[in-house]
Amino acid sequence: MPAKLGALYPDPYVEQKRAAAEHAVQFITSGMRVGLGSGSTAIFVTRRVGELLRTGELRDIAAFAPSKGTLAEAVALGIPLLGDDLPADLDIAIDGADEVDPELNALKGGGGALLREKIVAQASRRVVLVVDERKVSPQLGTNWPVVTVEVLPYGWRSQARYLEGLGAAVTLRTDDAGAPVCTDNGNWLLDCAFGPIADPESLARRLEVRAGILEHGLFLGLATDLVVAGMAGVRHVLRER
Repeated sequence: MPAKLGALYPDPYVEQKRAAAEHAVQFITSGMRVGLGSGSTAIFVTRRVGELLRTGELRDIAAFAPSKGTLAEAVALGIPLLGDDLPADLDIAIDGADEVDPELNALKGGGGALLREKIVAQASRRVVLVVDERKVSPQLGTNWPVVTVEVLPYGWRSQARYLEGLGAAVTLRTDDAGAPVCTDNGNWLLDCAFGPIADPESLARRLEVRAGILEHGLFLGLATDLVVAGMAGVRHVLRER
């Protein structure tokens, strides 16, 4: 659905998103350092944390925000925040995903905050993904065919050609006026349609060796938990060790 119509047509999965997010917040206990997420599901995590702090059910929380939007929401809710330099590791991070496979590997980047979200995930002892049931698939790239790649604007067409050489149909993400969408880091986003990805680890390695590619939306081996909400309720999945 085009973003411009979002206000006219409410998200039919909003209650599933809320249910998954609020279930995952139960894993947070007082005194924890918490990585917040970004996007339409993770916002419910931030709001629930703020509510529990107000009621006193949570105390001494210090949170870390992966985007300016989440930061603004956390400040408005009075959630104490760690500095931008991330002075300590995080006990838990809770975030959404665009797609999750049976091994809890994920595709992220639809909201554009993938680089900061991966920093948060890698700094966390426990990473919980919260999704509605549409986001679970047998193979990455099946339901969400796009791997988002954050690139430097400098020389970005070189990266686009490289990605095309790997088999992707590449699109520079633009706003309604046709200007490139800038991340919170001042970089640009290339949406790369690979289709179903047979070997995500190999693709990730090929993306990571290219100068000018700053990060990609393959989140592999990072999630420890998955919380899925659907018509039948909420279920919690642990990654097999």
